[in-house]
Amino acid sequence: MNYHGKIFRPVDNTENGEVSGETVFYYKQTGNIVTAEYAGGSIIAGHLIAIADEDGCLDMRYHQVNAKGELHTGICRSVPEILPDGRLRLRETWRWTSGDGSQGTSVVEEV
Repeated sequence: MNYHGKIFRPVDNTENGEVSGETVFYYKQTGNIVTAEYAGGSIIAGHLIAIADEDGCLDMRYHQVNAKGELHTGICRSVPEILPDGRLRLRETWRWTSGDGSQGTSVVEEV
């Protein structure tokens, strides 16, 4: 699985999440290290870093600043799925490590 140069947008997120369909993620990969910058919707700026395992699953940490000027951090596990048209879908389970510490799920798909 290679994430380098891929662009993703959320298609589903639990209510306690901050990303929306307006948020765009730009992925890069070197070896098994995956990074991304993201922004849009209520996110002014965000970054993530992850380690990809042999199946392409991502063990991720992220931080972002929202439109209220709040800095939030979290952890996420993303599991890839190849869609019938060849694009990638990531099913994500995440937890805030700042704020209320709540958990959620999201789905992002390659644009």
